[in-house]
Amino acid sequence: MSQTDEKTIDQLNEEADIAADYLEGLLDIVDYEGDIEMGVRNNRPVVQIVADDDTDIKHLIGRKGEVVDALQQLTRLAVQQKTGERSHLIIDVDGYLKRKRQRLKDMALDAIDEVRETGEPVSLDPMNSFERKIIHDVVRDEGLKSRSHGEEPHRYVTVYRKASATAADVDADVADDGVDEVEE
Repeated sequence: MSQTDEKTIDQLNEEADIAADYLEGLLDIVDYEGDIEMGVRNNRPVVQIVADDDTDIKHLIGRKGEVVDALQQLTRLAVQQKTGERSHLIIDVDGYLKRKRQRLKDMALDAIDEVRETGEPVSLDPMNSFERKIIHDVVRDEGLKSRSHGEEPHRYVTVYRKASATAADVDADVADDGVDEVEE
């Protein structure tokens, strides 16, 4: 299946089922209590680990989400091993991603306010592609421009006023990978 082919809802649900089984096995091994919730959002399988008593579950998030990121990678590999295809599965633990998205939206709105007040571009700290995408989406929704700069793992976003965009900026946005840059 090529990257442009859309997976069916049955294929996405199958990926979520495989991931849920894998994660249930891991929870049993570490003796953590947790419920698994599955679904499909934005054409991606989503699996959430939730618990009433979140003491143990917090360990599955880790510092700055490092453990949940590792769990996601391992689970994607487990799904790929069963299906033979790469998965874009999302794993969330105890609502961590929802909280992280909100923090990133707030960060983007703060940068937007600063750009509007000063007229000067604002560069944010380096972040991963998931985080940059959220920033770009908020900036676009607010009518400004953003662009990613640098090399992984030090790639960062700069927020600009649209009026400051030159033809060279637009050409550079189109020439780059297109994933991290947003231009209306």
